[in-house]
Parts: sequence; C-alpha cells; structure tokens
Amino acid sequence: MDNGSRPEKIERNLGEQPIAAKMAELGLSTHDVVSAWPAQLSHKSVSMACKGRRLTKHMQGVIVTAFNNAARAVKPDWTDLSKADLFDY
Repeated sequence: MDNGSRPEKIERNLGEQPIAAKMAELGLSTHDVVSAWPAQLSHKSVSMACKGRRLTKHMQGVIVTAFNNAARAVKPDWTDLSKADLFDY
C-alpha cells in the first residue's frame, strides 16, 4: 500500500464450479457430501463451494475428500477426483 493506493480487491464469487455438475451427475445432495465426512463440515460450506464462493485450500481439500467419499458410496468403482477437477480457481 505505498503511494496511498488501495490494495486490489480479491474476487470472491467465481461462478458455479465443476463440483456442482459432478454432484448433479451422480445425484448427490449437499447433505450426502456433508454426511460422507467424519468430522465437522457444514452444509453452508458445501453450498458455497458449488456456487463458487472462494474457499481456503484446506476447506477445498476437505470438500474434495468428502465429495469422493460420497461418490464412492453411490458408485463403488469411483475414481477419486482432485481439487483441479472440482474447482476452477
């Protein structure tokens, strides 16, 4: 912030993410993903991930793991997807 300039704003809303399409393809709901994670994960976090609200790398990792667990419950031969497959930022 030298010369009195304002810092650049970080875009936080990035549009629908690939995770939303994958969930629809598999017939997964937000609740399915939340219940596939053994620790605390909120429906709001999964919903924000689908809508494209910027998440921390840690939260992205949690959601990717939960998504893969839920996908395996529906489709046992599921091949795990990565952050790059489910998020485009």
